[in-house]
Amino acid sequence: MNSIEFPLFHRTTQNSVISTTLNDLSNWSRLSSLWPLLYGTSCCFIEFASLIGSRFDFDRYGLVPRSSPRQADLILTAGTVTMKMAPSLVRLYEQMPEPKYVIAMGACTITGGDVQYRFL
Repeated sequence: MNSIEFPLFHRTTQNSVISTTLNDLSNWSRLSSLWPLLYGTSCCFIEFASLIGSRFDFDRYGLVPRSSPRQADLILTAGTVTMKMAPSLVRLYEQMPEPKYVIAMGACTITGGDVQYRFL
């Protein structure tokens, strides 16, 4: 991940207790968090989209979904990636700044699922 120094890390006691403020700790965790670009093409994305809602709210952990690949450092793919969608996905990946990561979510994304040879 990012090489961000932990806030007030040099101020430790003999028992290895770190003294810092909650605000500094929260800001440090936001600097080290991922900003995903959500790329959903099928039903697996519905399961993931529930994380954006108020019940699970993954924004509080620093995972702020982005709509532009130039602001994201992670692509979460969910659903079948067909031959027609593959160039679009590669183009989005190439537009992302370094370091960049990809997470494939669900059987359809990883293996093609039930529709492996139907829409190619």
